[in-house]
Amino acid sequence: MYSYVARQPIFNRHQKTAGYELLFRDGESNAFPADIDENKATCRLMVNSFMADRDGMAQPGKRCFINFPQKSLIRLLPTLLPQKQVVIEVLETCEPNDDLFLAIRHLNRLGYMIALDDFNMDPRWERFLPLVHIIKLDLLKIGIEAACEFIAHNRDKKLMFLAEKVETHSDYTRAYEAGFHFFQGYYFSRPELLKNRNLKPERLSTLRLLQEVCREQVDFERVGQIIASDLSLSFLLLRYVNTAVDRLKVPISEFKQALVYLGEEKLKVFVSAVATAQASLDKPHELYALSLQRGRMCEILATASGKGIEAKPAFMAGLLSLIDALLDQPLDELLNQLPLQAEIRQALLHRQGPLGQLLDLSVAYEQAQWRQVSLLGQALAIDAPRIGQSYQLAMQWSSKYDLQAPPRPLTVAKTG
Repeated sequence: MYSYVARQPIFNRHQKTAGYELLFRDGESNAFPADIDENKATCRLMVNSFMADRDGMAQPGKRCFINFPQKSLIRLLPTLLPQKQVVIEVLETCEPNDDLFLAIRHLNRLGYMIALDDFNMDPRWERFLPLVHIIKLDLLKIGIEAACEFIAHNRDKKLMFLAEKVETHSDYTRAYEAGFHFFQGYYFSRPELLKNRNLKPERLSTLRLLQEVCREQVDFERVGQIIASDLSLSFLLLRYVNTAVDRLKVPISEFKQALVYLGEEKLKVFVSAVATAQASLDKPHELYALSLQRGRMCEILATASGKGIEAKPAFMAGLLSLIDALLDQPLDELLNQLPLQAEIRQALLHRQGPLGQLLDLSVAYEQAQWRQVSLLGQALAIDAPRIGQSYQLAMQWSSKYDLQAPPRPLTVAKTG
């Protein structure tokens, strides 16, 4: 299965691309589906475009404009996104009430650029204007005359103005002369449909993760164990940490470390978005099971080895060793998005170092290449019985995450 996003360029006064508006799509018709909740659509767009996509949807120096409905804004969902790469569009369907005002003020203080989409000039929005950077005016909806008049009356405000639905050269000329800063519409370019492979966290893992982050005090150790049991969650988390944290002081070697970088509040928003955005992926579950098994086997072998290999980086190397097969993307491109220790990266890309030998040993055992198993076992100072035992233990461990097992009841911590 695939995810679809339409991308429409936004131009500045020099007709240079200043950014792109990302529009959710659910198929190749390049139209917004009529039967999907707008909050779910926003979550799916965020997860597929910023957490799973290898390149993101914009280009260096150009921002992505993303529509956010009321509920998503009040939940502070935009805080999952990097401030310097996005413009938060407040949808025209939003109600300018106190809850929304507090959310917009908080996002403004965090440094996000905010736009009011399809601005209807309702006076209730007046108190929002000092917190807003861009006003988007729909030329088809309000007319070119009203749009130009609005600009004339608001030149003194510290605002930028974007003309959307620019359909003709005449509209563009009038808007340009009126002082609009940005332009968007069919006169310049129709939305381009982009297609990417979907990434699906397994439902049981997501439910367990939701349970943990709803507790009064989050146990990062337990959350890390759940994420480690699901390859898609693992990739999404590492990808997100790489974009959400400006500068990692220490490359990541275990999931708990990634969670500590995020902090409890961002972790909760991350889990909420991933849970809302779950979508199908046409890959056999055996690939997921094998990635778990391989990760656990490498972890056990690291402990058994006489070479002083750390167990947690070994687990991560084994778990991520099939990520290219699951996402149908080159391994080097995927790893460039993840803030991994150099030894894990070298093991995955080139099978170098002790971690690379562990990966080779686990693969050789899976494929019954017994001569290779013997040679690698000797190199790592692991005797043959321990290797076979590690394989059996890894199989037993990975089978605990059977998708047919019923999830525990969702427990929400009481407050007050």
